Amino acid sequence: MQPIQPARGTRDLLGEEQRRHAHVIETARRVAGLYGYDEWVTPIFEDTRVFSRSLGETSDVVSKEMYSFPDRGGDSITLRPEGTAAICRALVTNGLTQSLPQKAFYAGPMFRYERPQKGRYRQFHQVGAELIGAAEPLADAETIALGRDILRALGLENDVALELNTLGDAQSRADWRAALVGYFHEVADGLSEESRKRLERNPLRILDSKSPADQALVADAPLIEPFLSEPARVFWDQLRAALDGFGVSFRHNPRIVRGLDYYSHTAFEFVTEKLGAQGTVLAGGRYDGLVADMGGPQTPAIGWAAGVERLSMLLDHAPAAPSGIAVVPAGDAAEAMAAQVMQTLRAAGLRAEMAYRGNLKKRMERANRIGAPFAVIVGESEAVRGVVQLKNLADGTQDEVPIVGLAARIAGACSAR
Repeated sequence: MQPIQPARGTRDLLGEEQRRHAHVIETARRVAGLYGYDEWVTPIFEDTRVFSRSLGETSDVVSKEMYSFPDRGGDSITLRPEGTAAICRALVTNGLTQSLPQKAFYAGPMFRYERPQKGRYRQFHQVGAELIGAAEPLADAETIALGRDILRALGLENDVALELNTLGDAQSRADWRAALVGYFHEVADGLSEESRKRLERNPLRILDSKSPADQALVADAPLIEPFLSEPARVFWDQLRAALDGFGVSFRHNPRIVRGLDYYSHTAFEFVTEKLGAQGTVLAGGRYDGLVADMGGPQTPAIGWAAGVERLSMLLDHAPAAPSGIAVVPAGDAAEAMAAQVMQTLRAAGLRAEMAYRGNLKKRMERANRIGAPFAVIVGESEAVRGVVQLKNLADGTQDEVPIVGLAARIAGACSAR
């Protein structure tokens, strides 16, 4: 019988890949904590309206990519395709709109029905940060600086570049949208079929098209800057000045519009040339209307999400597999005492393992195979006296050590390495 494979667009995370994955998440969590972020955990599935309201019915995510289904009670449920809408729903549900600002960090799996390819899966993982309740450009700059510092902590600062744009305020976008519609109508015959559909529903999405024909036409499309209102222009100027204050370098990319419908003012992407077409590794922007879409008051917010799989692929090397202390009973009669020794080491915070069968030679071979720095050999006669043999597997030296002081002796030796 053929073995059952993972569902298309999913994969197992084992060994080195899992360590890379965990390192990205743990690093992001640690750095976000330095910025005052608390971790929020929301359900993996939500009422479909959480995403259809926030992402826009005409967005590709809602119209093509969401995993939505009726549950047994007849309610429409969706596996979350992104994290921001769920965070805003949680803010409203838990009555936190009266306690602003809120800084939320999240990490976990997301789901989109897309064509699987390198760095893009149907179940993928993100880390993200949302600063809700702050309207100032300084908040945007600090949120971007957090992303930069996570990338720096991962050793990726030289592999990525920050691209920045403004989407203006509502009036700016309305004037720009009208100009885009007029331009694309004039060149509609040259647009792809998908972009012609977007022209009627969401013309800003044409700017994201990957079609070579569309890209040639997009190159001559109107930019937003001539349509910025005075307040939007002031915000844009203050944001760039604040980024300078945080020491964040960037380049202006006027074609960044982001993939979802709820953004305003700030839009940004950290991009790399090392992953081919999947070059965006961390991206986000300002979304001042999303909390209201969840039933809360009008609330300003800024945030970003980063793809864990893509960041993992950029790491130069995986964190080393943890090595434990090998506890080796010298004979079956010593196994009970060896188990007690293992528990003593674990209680002291040391990783300890024991082979379940085999003679002394076989068990010592396994100790070397797992990369243990030390082997604790437990013999019957030594156990009666409350001692063990501690063998340094790097240089072969061996000493008799009291069980009472064993954990401290090993901890001291490991820290001295």
